[in-house]
Amino acid sequence: MDPVNLTYYAVICGGLAAYAPYVRNVAVRTVVGLCLGGFSAMMLPLVHFFLGF
Repeated sequence: MDPVNLTYYAVICGGLAAYAPYVRNVAVRTVVGLCLGGFSAMMLPLVHFFLGF
């Protein structure tokens, strides 16, 4: 895994983990995780483009 991918997903997962304790409902937490994961996966090529990779 290249360092950009590792850093990018670390930031996304860290943000989700920071938010997750405030969401008590497991279904809502799961939906938020799926949406954020899908969005971050769609944005990664754009991040690579702007960084010149």
